[in-house]
Amino acid sequence: MSDPALDTLVLPLETGAVELADKSRVLFLRARAGRALAALADANLVCEQSFAPDRDALQKAGLKVDAETEADGFDAVLVLPGRQRQEARAQLARAVSKTRPGGIVIACAPNTEGAKTLESDLQDLLGSAEKMTKNKCRVVWSDVSDDSLNTSLLAEWLTLDAPRPVLDGAFVSRPGVFAWDRIDPASRLLADQLPATLKGRGADLGAGFGYLTRAVFEKAPKVTSMDLFEAEKRALDLAEQNLAAFKGLRTMNGIWSDVTQGIEGPYDFVVSNPPFHQAGKADRADVGQGFIRSAARGLRPGGEFFMVANRHLPYEHTLGEVFADVKQLADEGGYKVIRAVKRQGGTVTCVL
Repeated sequence: MSDPALDTLVLPLETGAVELADKSRVLFLRARAGRALAALADANLVCEQSFAPDRDALQKAGLKVDAETEADGFDAVLVLPGRQRQEARAQLARAVSKTRPGGIVIACAPNTEGAKTLESDLQDLLGSAEKMTKNKCRVVWSDVSDDSLNTSLLAEWLTLDAPRPVLDGAFVSRPGVFAWDRIDPASRLLADQLPATLKGRGADLGAGFGYLTRAVFEKAPKVTSMDLFEAEKRALDLAEQNLAAFKGLRTMNGIWSDVTQGIEGPYDFVVSNPPFHQAGKADRADVGQGFIRSAARGLRPGGEFFMVANRHLPYEHTLGEVFADVKQLADEGGYKVIRAVKRQGGTVTCVL
């Protein structure tokens, strides 16, 4: 797949607007794999990525990947900031903090996802910024100089995405995580539809900061264990904190992985509010379809799958292919809740 932001990010290197010496120490924050990384072939490159599908792609390309890099003093730091404003500023500040004096920070964002703000933010931090535009994206860069660095702003922005209590202290979350400061209405609707009779071993696919798993534990006393599958490690770390009250009472495992690549089992039941966006804003029904297939493979025969999705997303055909007794439990507020049972043989029925 094309990656316009990544292609534009390396444009200053490809055109010679920015020159790096061979074997320069380069850090790439929120790194993604792609042919554009050939521009960094001569660099000593370290990639930081906490999102499992991108981590897996980088590792497949033979690149070194850390979930969080402790080293600093890099000659150059590249970053593809997230869309959430506080998170993006924290990532930009982190890029500056990881760069040695005299080094360079390069950042890029799509025009529709805060490119102008990114340029302004880099100027505010470092005193100036160069730019190029291409692929409907903007890449900006600047040297890090002690003389022009806004140290107070840097310190402020470094904490913008720090974990904090939300929802009157009921949960801990942080900017950039899905629905970070609220309970997603789709997840709430799913939680309301879950039966108190759930029991045994369960899994939460796309667990986020732990809301659904906590709802399962609070509602269904016969559930003995839950595996939390989550692609974003920052969210999974939060889920561990949000479920601390159940430690020693229920078995819990956090699994940092791409659910579409499969899950371990067998499970008695699975719950999920699948994501339908990755990078960018376009709907990605294939991600949810991958969740459905993984759930079917991970369930024992007769096991139950409960999912919620936006009403318009086309999941029914996939559900009918891999599950029996597919039934819609709720249709409310633009969302649908579906229960499906793994087949044990015989015909498939679908009631929607």
